[in-house]
Amino acid sequence: MLRVMTWNIRTGGRDGDGTDRRDRIVSVVTAQRPDVLALQELRGMDAMLGGLAGRLGMTPYLARSCFGQPVAVLVRPPLRVLRAGRVRRPFHHAAARVQVATGAGPLTVFSTHLNPYSGGRRRMEADWLAAALRRTGGALALLAGDLNTLEPTADHTARLAGLATPYRRRHLRRDGRTVDTRAVARLLDAGLVDLWPRSGGDEPGGLTVPTRHGGAEFAGMRLDYLLATPALADRVRAVRVVRDGDADSASDHYPVLAEVDLTAG
Repeated sequence: MLRVMTWNIRTGGRDGDGTDRRDRIVSVVTAQRPDVLALQELRGMDAMLGGLAGRLGMTPYLARSCFGQPVAVLVRPPLRVLRAGRVRRPFHHAAARVQVATGAGPLTVFSTHLNPYSGGRRRMEADWLAAALRRTGGALALLAGDLNTLEPTADHTARLAGLATPYRRRHLRRDGRTVDTRAVARLLDAGLVDLWPRSGGDEPGGLTVPTRHGGAEFAGMRLDYLLATPALADRVRAVRVVRDGDADSASDHYPVLAEVDLTAG
């Protein structure tokens, strides 16, 4: 069984006041032991990601950002990496792409973090990702990350009403009333499957923010997703949000973990 996890670790695991959360991050990842780990918000981690990955027993593949923060995919042996790189588009943050060998064929995993401020930019970034997924030409692919987008199938009126105006605007279209769910909707329209409904009701809505660490810009939201091609979705056996213990204070996002019926190839 292959374990895949996505997590926004918030500003490289360190806060502006000097608080270092990296030991807690290592604790959470070590407890869950994912085979593939998609990380977002790796500020200042260009030189240090190797050290963090070494503590986890994983190999990192970083995608740097021109405007925001890097993202990465980390892979645990014995998974064999076939190719790695980044999606070459001007994302606000970035998108990393790693393909690994499995017994059922190549699995391509994308780690990304969409624009936090503009729904229009998020929609554009989603289109770039959909095109990149099509170019893999493979049946097994997963898009993992902080999509900064509310899910299209839920009513978010009450949730957004409690946010301060600048944060509420991030999730509304230009008319100031319509909830902007277009980025996730575009990816679903492109044929990807939202894996959260496979969770079996672990947590209503699968909320990933905020944690006890904080997050004034959040109001009980699901912003972190695992979206899979249909062939991969058919192999998913469990999905859950990782809560409690160090996960409550290691970041302002909770990780999302999926167990997939695949073996290293």
